[in-house]
Amino acid sequence: MQNSLSVSKQLLFAAAIAFFMLLTRGSHVLTQVSLPDASLVLFLLGGLLLKRSACFAGFFVLATVIDFSAAAFDPAQSFCLTNSYWGLIPAYGVMWLGGLWLSKQNTVFAPNLKAVSAYVLVSLITTFLAFVISTQTYYLFSGLFPAEGLIESMQRGWEYLSNWMGFAAMYFAFVWLSVALWRSIKPLQTSKA
Repeated sequence: MQNSLSVSKQLLFAAAIAFFMLLTRGSHVLTQVSLPDASLVLFLLGGLLLKRSACFAGFFVLATVIDFSAAAFDPAQSFCLTNSYWGLIPAYGVMWLGGLWLSKQNTVFAPNLKAVSAYVLVSLITTFLAFVISTQTYYLFSGLFPAEGLIESMQRGWEYLSNWMGFAAMYFAFVWLSVALWRSIKPLQTSKA
């Protein structure tokens, strides 16, 4: 991966991340199509492409505005807007840091086993860590469950892991395949010119 992108490319990537966050987040207030939340993948891509912590903060603010706006339109969506909500900062932070680590690899989207393995492992590990962090902060700090310790709270929420990992894996695969397709088309375009 290149060490630095031009300002215009950074703005393009930031706009794309914001667009997909609006499209997939907020209980679909903005769309009729119900797409799974892509925030995990978007935060990892933010770390990979944009790197700066100010961008992380901006996207977290955007996610928060979307969530609170969705709850304003539909009060049933406010179930997760408790003290535990702030556990999303470290959960998304893990994703961002995974993207930062990937950005230091020279061939993130190269069609070879080493690049694919690094991408898949970082995607899986960060997604799992984000799940544990967000689930635990929800069960420990939401105030919706009886006071219990960490061991007891660790026994809750695992039924959501397969959906959490599955949707994230679907988006991660889509991103990798899209970049691979783009890279395979790009040489064809330059050879015709």
